[in-house]
Amino acid sequence: MRISSLAALFAISLVVPAFAADPAPTPSPSGVVHIDHEKVTFERGTKILETPEFKIMTSRRTGPGKVEIHEHDTDTFYIIDGTAEFVTGGTIVDLKTFGNGESAGKEITGGETHHLTKGDVIVIPRGTPHWFKEVNGVITYYVVKVVK
Repeated sequence: MRISSLAALFAISLVVPAFAADPAPTPSPSGVVHIDHEKVTFERGTKILETPEFKIMTSRRTGPGKVEIHEHDTDTFYIIDGTAEFVTGGTIVDLKTFGNGESAGKEITGGETHHLTKGDVIVIPRGTPHWFKEVNGVITYYVVKVVK
């Protein structure tokens, strides 16, 4: 996928916010999906839209998570609010691989640390270990997963 395509998908994610209702949004005849701001929530992670090419969701963290590695998905995060120390690459401790192209671990040793804050964008190519090592309070963000 070219960078311009990835940028277009990211732009779509900013137009299509999370919604609290269970039913999937219905595209207009032109294919555009609009979800009213009153249905937006970051109180919990919410799947916004899923197609064979990409997934869009919101996420909210109050602490560190597990290390994640996605064999098929490139993640793009847009930080809405909060700060965190985020580690990419390195060596995964206690790696477990699942049959769906997903792997997880306890932590990363080595790797590159990124200080994420409101307004930042970070792109994590598929196959790259990544981990919220430390969250300062609450961090909320959009996630666009490009599937390959």
